[in-house]
Amino acid sequence: MRTYRELFRAGEFTPLLLASAGQTAAQTLGGPALGLLVFRRTGSPFLSSLAMFGPALGQLVGAVTVLSAADRLPPRAALTGVALLLGAGTAALAVPGMPLWALFPVLLALGVAGAVGGGARYGLLDDILARDGRLLGRSVLGMSAGVLQICGFAAGGVLVTVLSPRGTLLVAAALHLLSAGVARFGLGRRPARASGRPSVAETWRTDVLLWSSVPRRYVYLALWVPNGLIVGAEALYVPYSPHGSGLLFACGALGMLAGDAVVGRFLPARRREGWVVPLCVLLAAPYLFFLLEPGLPVAVALVTVATFGYATGLLLQDRLMELTPGRLAGQALGLHTSGMLAMQGVGAAVAGALAESTSPATGMAATAALSLAVTLLLAPGLRSGGRTGGRTGGPRGRLRRIPRWNPQRDLRREPSG
Repeated sequence: MRTYRELFRAGEFTPLLLASAGQTAAQTLGGPALGLLVFRRTGSPFLSSLAMFGPALGQLVGAVTVLSAADRLPPRAALTGVALLLGAGTAALAVPGMPLWALFPVLLALGVAGAVGGGARYGLLDDILARDGRLLGRSVLGMSAGVLQICGFAAGGVLVTVLSPRGTLLVAAALHLLSAGVARFGLGRRPARASGRPSVAETWRTDVLLWSSVPRRYVYLALWVPNGLIVGAEALYVPYSPHGSGLLFACGALGMLAGDAVVGRFLPARRREGWVVPLCVLLAAPYLFFLLEPGLPVAVALVTVATFGYATGLLLQDRLMELTPGRLAGQALGLHTSGMLAMQGVGAAVAGALAESTSPATGMAATAALSLAVTLLLAPGLRSGGRTGGRTGGPRGRLRRIPRWNPQRDLRREPSG
């Protein structure tokens, strides 16, 4: 599967793409609207960035409690239910007079639900597409997110002016509900990917199993930390340039779209591994120039170039699936999504705290420097494909026994993918 025509002929890919697009559009409108609402009420860059990316912190809670549901619930039911919950929660955020102490628990709950939705979505994508079409499929999901973010951030600026931040949140809630309808009536009925009931114990056991592999640990850390810190820098767009933040967000989405298109469609498979580290470096390096407090035109150019580096996520996701048995694909990808979004929340908190004590420009440059440092620490393991020795290895992520965890029977039965 090498062309877009072949991709869209693959059964349920189109409704899955539309359902995903509805949620992306809702989040694109809702996040900045909520950040602006909190910033107007408090004047705090820290609370504003935390409001925008607060659900990402909830992903971490979901990853260690309910994520097993991503493989143990029928995909259509999981995606429909999560979209309904997100719609209801986003509408609740628009209630006038909601105190901040009530707002942040709602954001946490939305993140927990989103953890299951992310795992179910990407697990279903791997079920729908053949092995040679998965990278292209993920790139199209990323490209659609880029297009929607470009349009959504522009539309969000208009909606905030015309309808107010609360009105924009209600529009976002309606888009979540529309996404639920597309998932329910557009996707076919499929059985759960794995047997058994979802539980906290099962979630934790499988998370430990996934984390026990040294190669997978390198991939997970590379997916989570450099990305999360740069999103923290993005969380400071509003205090850095209140009137130009929409343009910065839109151009960042444009750079991400270009990166996904080039890497997903045109980068040969034999060269993919060698581009992981350079793209991680590209993601952070341009933000160092924000220390000079550039004007809006230069800032826009720096952001557009930097966000091309987000395409490294496609290459790392592909490597993760090479290292993971098929029956764990949903939880493995859900753990990636949850960890990534959680680190984005951490990055937003770090950048916001730095900006409180210095300035938004300094906070952006400092988080970029941290991102580069982490990339350089991970680079040796990433260049070797993560094959640094350790307790696991072998083709397609076949696992050896882990003495201190000791689930020997499960490990011996685990398929190779």
